[in-house]
Amino acid sequence: MAPPASTSPPAGTPAPKPIVGLTGGIASGKSTVAARLRKLGIPVVDADALAREVVAPGTPGLAAVVEAFGAGVLTPEGALDRKALGALVFADEAARKRHEGIPHPRIAAAGRAKLAALATHPAPYRVYEAALLVENGLQRAFPALVVVAAEEATQLARLRARDGLDEAAARARLAAQLPLADKIAVATDVLHNDGDRASLEAAVDALDATLRTRFGASP
Repeated sequence: MAPPASTSPPAGTPAPKPIVGLTGGIASGKSTVAARLRKLGIPVVDADALAREVVAPGTPGLAAVVEAFGAGVLTPEGALDRKALGALVFADEAARKRHEGIPHPRIAAAGRAKLAALATHPAPYRVYEAALLVENGLQRAFPALVVVAAEEATQLARLRARDGLDEAAARARLAAQLPLADKIAVATDVLHNDGDRASLEAAVDALDATLRTRFGASP
């Protein structure tokens, strides 16, 4: 799920804007951060949205998932049943690795295309939001890496409420990701999200001002 590599533009062409990585733990608030950045005029490419697109009904991606895991991962309407697939892959590391090999190359290609299309956007930077940037060793690809963090108890409560999981299932999903401390260790910027939405949005506003200054634009 890497962004396109930075290259020198042809003479007379404006340099493409920097790409900021946005990641964090599951149920940490990445989507809320991304939504606030969009309101502030920053374009965000969402890897989760791309993940849905590449396994939409009728796509080669969905056909490959069914071939790997069987028709039991489909809804009666023929769409991907994410809860059924999650029950398989989060309980079995080998299955999770097998699954990741299907959408990830497709997500990477779609992400590169969308980011390239935003290269001349008037915003001073672009954002690529993805849960597994650090797990995939991509943190060095970004001039800035923002990690959204929350305490484990907060993550568990949000995850259970959001996805209707019992505690064991929620903990399995947390365990499937790199420890949050490891992501924080390689971050250039950290947003702590254990409070309310207003507090997080205020922190995002401050971060945006910082990034605009860092990349040579006025806040």
